[in-house]
Amino acid sequence: QVQLVESGGGLVQAGGSLRLSCAASGRSFSTYVIGWFRQAPGKERAFVAFISPSGVRTYYTDSVQGRFTISRDNAKNTVYLQMNSLKPEDTAVYYCAGQNRLPSALRPRDYDYWGQGTQVTVSL
Repeated sequence: QVQLVESGGGLVQAGGSLRLSCAASGRSFSTYVIGWFRQAPGKERAFVAFISPSGVRTYYTDSVQGRFTISRDNAKNTVYLQMNSLKPEDTAVYYCAGQNRLPSALRPRDYDYWGQGTQVTVSL
């Protein structure tokens, strides 16, 4: 089992940057695929990116490809989401999630553990 806590959200102008962190506690963090999801008001939770347990493999949804970078530091039990060139449509609550059953996962239902979320608001 792993517990996840997100941080780093906030208010930023369009074109700006934020770095989100997902800090994990519990055993065997380095065996978990970690994903980032986001949920805007009135919309379903949507996949943003995931990173493999070793950090070698990453995958992004098309709308953030080239702007966002997911990374991890297993020694610190932390996954990061660097978000650059932010747009108003990136505004959402961002969640990190973990699972160690599948080598990759894009659907929320494939993840077993979730953080509480952190708000990201991008203004014009």
